[in-house]
Amino acid sequence: MRYVLYIVGVLVALVLVVAITGAMLPVKHTVTREATYRATPAQLFALIRNTSEYPAWQRSVRSVEQLPDTNGKPRFRETNNGSAVTYVLEEVVPEQRMVSRIADPSLPFGGAWTYELVPRGEATTLRITENGAVYNVIFRFVSRFVMGHSATIDTYLKAVGTRYAEVT
Repeated sequence: MRYVLYIVGVLVALVLVVAITGAMLPVKHTVTREATYRATPAQLFALIRNTSEYPAWQRSVRSVEQLPDTNGKPRFRETNNGSAVTYVLEEVVPEQRMVSRIADPSLPFGGAWTYELVPRGEATTLRITENGAVYNVIFRFVSRFVMGHSATIDTYLKAVGTRYAEVT
């Protein structure tokens, strides 16, 4: 019985440390990553703008549902492993820039992603900046110390690399 109490005590202490550490971290974060691909800006832009095709090249995306526009801005719902997130495309500048934002305030996280396309001769650099927010203190700890704030961008850039060869 004593061992069970020790184990429970250690688990409670661990959760408290994670929660307190998460509460001390800033809610908002910014991270930028980039990769250069053997593709034109038009080719890369067509890939990232066509949200309906995300499941074809992003393994983590199970489905995408196009939703009615909001104030003339395209919206879509992306489903990953059973959870759905609604996005709105805040800005679309063909072959140059796109900004998507999470449009669901009920989630424990939120943010916007800016996709910039920079021509580099016969290649194009895709630069993604995440301006994220993690509201839940436990998720904040996990995002910072377990997953890393750049995990979503890193996965996305790797998926783009399955369509266009990355220039090293």
